[in-house]
Amino acid sequence: MKTITEQKPLEEVMQPLEKCERVYLIGCGTCATLLHTGGKSEVLEMKDKLEEAGKKVTGWMVIPTACDELTREALRENAKDIEAADAVLVMTCAFGVQTVTLYIDKPVYPALNTLFIGKEESPGCFTEVCMQCGNCVLVQTAGICPLVRCPKSLLNGPCGGSEGGKCEISPDTDCAWQKIYDRLEALGQLDKLEEIQPLRDWSTTYGGGPRKIIIS
Repeated sequence: MKTITEQKPLEEVMQPLEKCERVYLIGCGTCATLLHTGGKSEVLEMKDKLEEAGKKVTGWMVIPTACDELTREALRENAKDIEAADAVLVMTCAFGVQTVTLYIDKPVYPALNTLFIGKEESPGCFTEVCMQCGNCVLVQTAGICPLVRCPKSLLNGPCGGSEGGKCEISPDTDCAWQKIYDRLEALGQLDKLEEIQPLRDWSTTYGGGPRKIIIS
């Protein structure tokens, strides 16, 4: 499983750096490297772009996994170059950005957008598998998530616009509910389609501040 990211447009990256003369760059050796959004090559490309824009890059590094506790030690080892910067530009997922923010007293800005949690189905092809909604319905849908797999996130069967097992949104997209039906039929569990799902309680997904769980 990987955190899927994409680079922000350069003008969006440069906007918060407008008044910064000196910038320190951080990439990630795990997901962002695999996605070619924040590995060594991308960090060096960003360094060139910043210098072309008149910025001084005081240093850069690619932390092995920017979202874990070793980030603190990596920042400590490079404290001199980081201290010389006006801001830190982080080419990692949002979790990595927030981890860096925990350990330094400098403005920290993201260079990437975090899109979803994905699975690599084939080399370089990542598909979203879970939106981490906090209210799993996979027991009713044969292990296939309609919230992710259906473009309309329908919980009680198809919309009626599918044709030949394909979604009306795109002929390249399988109808999630056709997949669910086929699997339930193969399992002898078609009766589960008669169970009506109530209106979605999205409070398990957003709102009320950051979610937290304590394991005792």
